[in-house]
Amino acid sequence: MNLDPADVAAMERALALAAAAGAAGDVPVGAVVTDASGTVLGEGRNLREVTHDPTAHAEVVALREAAAAIGSWNLEGCTLVVTLEPCVMCAGAVLQSRISRVVFGAWDDKAGAAGSVYDVVRDRRLPHRAEVVSGVREAEASTLLKDFFEARR
Repeated sequence: MNLDPADVAAMERALALAAAAGAAGDVPVGAVVTDASGTVLGEGRNLREVTHDPTAHAEVVALREAAAAIGSWNLEGCTLVVTLEPCVMCAGAVLQSRISRVVFGAWDDKAGAAGSVYDVVRDRRLPHRAEVVSGVREAEASTLLKDFFEARR
C-alpha cells in the first residue's frame, strides 16, 4: 500500500489518542483531522464515558475541533484519520462536514459505515461522498480494541 506520509503521521497520533481513550475506560478510538497540506486542525478520542455524551465519538470530537479551528463547519479538502471504521453516526457527520477523505485503520464488522456493514460515506444517492482509504496501521488499531475488550470479559 502506497500511503501519504501525512496520513501515516496522523494515524500515529490517532493511535496515541486511542490508547489514551482506553486508559480512561473508553473504547480505544482516536481521530485526527488534517487539511490538504497535512496540518492537524483537530483531534479527538472517544469521550463517551468521561462526558456521559453518547455523541462523543472520536470522529465527532475531532470534527468539532477542526471546524472551530478554521471557523467553519465546511471541512472540504480535509481528511479524517481514525483508528476504527466510522459508525453510521460518524459517517453522517463526515458527510455533513464535507470531509473529502476518510482514512481508517481497523474495520468494524458490526457497525462500520465506510465499506463493511454499510457504505454511507460513498453512497451515490447522497449529495456528498468521501474517498475512503482503509487498513492503515490496521494491526495496531485492531490490537488496541481486542486487548481493551478482552480485559473487560
